[in-house]
Amino acid sequence: MCHNPKTFSRRDRMKALILSGGTGTRLRPLTYSQAKQLIPVANKPILFYIIEKVAAAGIKDIGIIVGDTYKEIMARVGSGDRWNVNITYIPQPDPLGLAHAVKTASQFLMDSDFLMILGDNLFQMRLDKIIEEFYSNRPNASILLHRVENPSGFGVAVVENGQITKVVEKPGEFISNLIITGIYIFDHSIFNAIDRIRPSPRGELEITDAIQKLLDTGGKVTYSLTEGWWKDTGSPYDILEANRRILEDSAASSEDAPGENTTIEHCVIHNPVRIGRNSTIINSSLGPFVSIGSNVTVENCTIQNSIILDNSCLKNVGKLIVDSLIGRSSIVEVKNQGTSHVRLLVGDLCEIII
Repeated sequence: MCHNPKTFSRRDRMKALILSGGTGTRLRPLTYSQAKQLIPVANKPILFYIIEKVAAAGIKDIGIIVGDTYKEIMARVGSGDRWNVNITYIPQPDPLGLAHAVKTASQFLMDSDFLMILGDNLFQMRLDKIIEEFYSNRPNASILLHRVENPSGFGVAVVENGQITKVVEKPGEFISNLIITGIYIFDHSIFNAIDRIRPSPRGELEITDAIQKLLDTGGKVTYSLTEGWWKDTGSPYDILEANRRILEDSAASSEDAPGENTTIEHCVIHNPVRIGRNSTIINSSLGPFVSIGSNVTVENCTIQNSIILDNSCLKNVGKLIVDSLIGRSSIVEVKNQGTSHVRLLVGDLCEIII
């Protein structure tokens, strides 16, 4: 089978743009002291999963849009060496919309085709398929869609006879159950489309408006549907759901083994459970769907469907801790044994006595 050398040349030059400038207001208090894209899910920062997916698709040049949390993101992510990619950090001084972020990255992207991913998206599928479809169909843009029961709160796409006819950001009424996931591929024509739109009522340059402008001016916009699960990790519930999904996917792998120098004594473990390094778990019941970070102490506790971040301490919680997110270096102790269970969202450096 023969391939067009020019097509493969363009694919070889494809870049990726990851948007990590958001502040994560729905994840407070955790995001008062850490970037939402670095919150660990199954003991790995959300942003790391995205970079791994991009690197696995063969893309070597990655730009990361950063905002107020840029120092923390740069310190944790580094130059990209661990993934064998090159990472460029692109400051977006003000969060003026996804299309504005694309404009901000124009010097990095130049005339390359590019994959764009929101930095709080987690998903099961590989990216190879949508990239291959993009180069087979040669549209101006391609978007990944996900079918949901309740599309309110998302950008949506209207599809008729297999073609996208309209995209709308958070429509006031139901027009489609296909939401835009936050994974896109664009060619250089998106810049002209962005230049021809105006800020939305919320004062942002919306990427949906730019895609609609492409459609209105004769551009070709295609789509793919997600395969497997996909999560926008914008809320505590979404973080816990992503944690459950990732633990399920890796339940049969060696990653579920405790980390180095971790001690587990007199415990019942209901897998999948993940435990980091240098942690101590004594006389406790864990799982299913529990991720415990490094340097954590858990004594006399029962924990299910929860994430406990590094350096925290949970002791003598006689009742069930469930559906909880416990921040870094926090202490939790439940003295009121009259409660049947506790559900907690705790920031970093907190002390909770119930």
